[in-house]
Amino acid sequence: MLPVVLLFLAILSEVAATMSLRATEGFTRLLPSVAVIAGYAVAFVCLSYSLKAIPVGIAYATWAGAGTVCIALAAWYVYNEQLNLMSICGMALIVVGVAMVNLYSSVH
Repeated sequence: MLPVVLLFLAILSEVAATMSLRATEGFTRLLPSVAVIAGYAVAFVCLSYSLKAIPVGIAYATWAGAGTVCIALAAWYVYNEQLNLMSICGMALIVVGVAMVNLYSSVH
């Protein structure tokens, strides 16, 4: 169970760091820049520890796919970025793809 929690924390940290990038104003503001660097550091540490029990293909597909969808939704909510029908369909395909990787990959 811990590897899954660590993967979840890696996703949340990566999303938080990415959402903070705009506030750095090109890494000219100290506190948001520190938050971005710390967020990505936590994300990679948690991801690396999750790889002790989760195969890299499954972990990375989950991390990247969930992160992409979460960032798109967070940007829509926080920054009022538009989501059109095709982007929503694309996100749905990402979710289905990640689910398929998780459900149908052979874990040894």
